[in-house]
Amino acid sequence: MARQATAVRERLRLHTDLIVAGMVLATVLLIVVPIPPALLDLLLIVSITAGMLTLLITLFTTEALQFSVFPTWLLVATLFRLALNIASTRLILTTASAGKVIPAFGEFVVAGSYVVGAVVFLIITVVQFVVITSGAGRVAEVAARFTLDAMPGKQMSIDADFNAGLITEAEARERRRRLQREADFFGAMDGASKFVRGDAIAGLIIILINIVGGLLIGVLQMGMDLATAARTYTILTIGDGLVAQIPALLISTATGVLVTRATADAAFGREASRQFLSFPRTLYVVAAVLGVIGLIPAMPNLLFLAMAAGAGLLAHSLAQEERRRVAREQEAAARQVQQRREPENVLQYFQVDPLEIEIGYNLISLTDEARGGDLLQRLAAVRRQCALDTGIYVRPIRIRDNLQLPPSSYVIKIRGVEVARGDLLPGHYLVLDPGGLGPPPEGVPTREPTFGLPAWWVNGAARQRAEVAGYTVVDAATVLVTHLTETIKAHAHELLGRQEMKELLDTVKERQPALIEELVPGLLTVGEVQKVFQNLLRERIPVRDLTTILEALADAARVSRAPDFLTEQARLRLARTITRLYATPEGKLEAITLHPRLEQQLLERLQETPEGVYPAVDPGTVQRMVRQLKDLAARFHARGLTPVVLCSPSVRPGLRRLLERYLPGVAVVSIGEILPGTEIEAVGTVTAGED
Repeated sequence: MARQATAVRERLRLHTDLIVAGMVLATVLLIVVPIPPALLDLLLIVSITAGMLTLLITLFTTEALQFSVFPTWLLVATLFRLALNIASTRLILTTASAGKVIPAFGEFVVAGSYVVGAVVFLIITVVQFVVITSGAGRVAEVAARFTLDAMPGKQMSIDADFNAGLITEAEARERRRRLQREADFFGAMDGASKFVRGDAIAGLIIILINIVGGLLIGVLQMGMDLATAARTYTILTIGDGLVAQIPALLISTATGVLVTRATADAAFGREASRQFLSFPRTLYVVAAVLGVIGLIPAMPNLLFLAMAAGAGLLAHSLAQEERRRVAREQEAAARQVQQRREPENVLQYFQVDPLEIEIGYNLISLTDEARGGDLLQRLAAVRRQCALDTGIYVRPIRIRDNLQLPPSSYVIKIRGVEVARGDLLPGHYLVLDPGGLGPPPEGVPTREPTFGLPAWWVNGAARQRAEVAGYTVVDAATVLVTHLTETIKAHAHELLGRQEMKELLDTVKERQPALIEELVPGLLTVGEVQKVFQNLLRERIPVRDLTTILEALADAARVSRAPDFLTEQARLRLARTITRLYATPEGKLEAITLHPRLEQQLLERLQETPEGVYPAVDPGTVQRMVRQLKDLAARFHARGLTPVVLCSPSVRPGLRRLLERYLPGVAVVSIGEILPGTEIEAVGTVTAGED
């Protein structure tokens, strides 16, 4: 039997949407379809039960969104009560009866006096309409307005927590969704409170119709005398009104409770008891006042004195509990003092952020959305762009103000160490000369912080004139974001730690588990794979094609686990990426070549070092090479191209390691890393002799 009941509940749970839709449709049909008195009694009891359940749910909720369906439920419940009102009115006017529930309520309240019944009903209606409904509607209106006004600040707080690394992207998305739902809820409650007001007005009108219509029908159609008709229809009408107004009163009270307790730490009962009983001194005062009143001869002395004694005992008990609580707090404070005297735990100071930006106080406006700042959103875009450009996951970038910095300066740090800095003028625009225009007439000279190019700051009024004149104009936030992006690209290998490498491997494992199971840890460790990826990133080779790189490592690791060898094999597999990276838009690769004698000399002097192979050539040869390469690289820079040195695969690792400290912006590419069919144009040759 229990198993069958469980199966029935599961089937009903699967079709709750259809059941609810059918109940709403049936509610509408109640308005036009007559129902028997027995069914009316059942539905009236259901209405009272639903009202009590709604009120109790609102008392136990701690957040409004826990009962987010309330605005819609308020509409459905109001429609249901009005449909029952219409159904009961039809029965009262046609049969002069309305089941058992309505007469019972009428007889109980009237108690032999129609005037008493009418007064009680009017009082209940006035309390609901004037006090509860009006107040709840006003609170809902104010809550909706304040919620909408506070949304920008809350969204900025979420973005700040996300960029500071305090929450994940999924948590930030969930918070934004919850914030939007909260705004929608209070907006809906502002309108839904009008349902309760309309329900109260409709109840009054229906009562008047029942009384007047009942008297006319009873006297004119049913042949009753006026007293009998008045008694019959008044009892039924008042009973009908009470049965309708009790659940309406419960639900309108629930409306007020829900909107006045937008957010709470506990259920209403717990919060009320905790807060009312937190001030035992006030109970002493209440007990004293009640005791004084109890001594007045005309008062019910025993009742007041008993109440005073109860309040005094409760106050004494609460005072004792407060003293015990204070003693516990003092003991906890003493333990904390003792702990401070013990050796300080300094492990927390070893936690550094992978990437952070410190800004002077003049630049705080760049992060304030209320003042038009969009730096926080741009930082999120930088992380996405770096994932597309380099293929690595950049953790959330922490941004903080530093009063020790100059007001308009910023510093970019990697693992707590400064790697770049610059100066900005908020509210101004940076003007760059694309070539031959000279300084703008209204500009303040400066240097573009990313590439060190000559630039000028202009105000907003001069911005349009500079754009019309042909200058490149960018705002202050774009300058910082560009500097940050280039810094990340230049130091991407430092941001790729073992944990980040493990996360990338786990990403590939979800799609291609066989590849990862073969490679790690069977052939290589995570650290060895990380070194290869760092070598690629150090030369600004994107590592987005994880599968190709890992397959190359899986094949090469059977021959050698040397990092240089593994890196070169991965680069050979990335020939298409490397070719596209350095080729011109027309698909041609312009490169600097090495004289065969110089290449042979480098090959003969390669030596193994802990960091890898390194050409041990004399300083004079190095100086001549660097001097020639600088002259040739200038031609590339003038055309906006990356200087590329083309050499043999065996020389490439050592030559790159030799040049990276002198010319880090020069790419060294081997012949095997160029796609077949690519047109190669030599723009110069580096020789071994005097230039």
